[in-house]
Amino acid sequence: MTLAPLLQAAPAIKIHAVAAMTAFALGLVQLAAPKGTLPHRTLGWIWVTLMLVVSVTAFFIHQIRLWGEWSPIHLLAIFTLIMLPVAVLAARRHAVERHRRAMTGLFVGALVIAGLFTLLPGRIMHAVAFGP
Repeated sequence: MTLAPLLQAAPAIKIHAVAAMTAFALGLVQLAAPKGTLPHRTLGWIWVTLMLVVSVTAFFIHQIRLWGEWSPIHLLAIFTLIMLPVAVLAARRHAVERHRRAMTGLFVGALVIAGLFTLLPGRIMHAVAFGP
């Protein structure tokens, strides 16, 4: 394992990766910790902010180009930008089940599944995790 490929990447990629890894770790804490508490709400806002950073920085990353400069990951970024306010609004309205489903879906889809794709050969995180 070496951080060299990530450290040599463009600034948007560095910011994106750090925000995504931090959101992943914080998301694990949020899923395991008691819900509805002040720490849950506070960490939740931090997680939402991290996911906004992950989504926005995705628009500055163009390694995979299927449609001009764009790829399916950009569709996921748009979906995340739509679902974050939906999930927050559900929590504010005390629609707990809708909030839980939305946040769990974002965690699994935007962090776990998308994160696994970053480990494919030829991707920066593959080089970080497994070497060049």
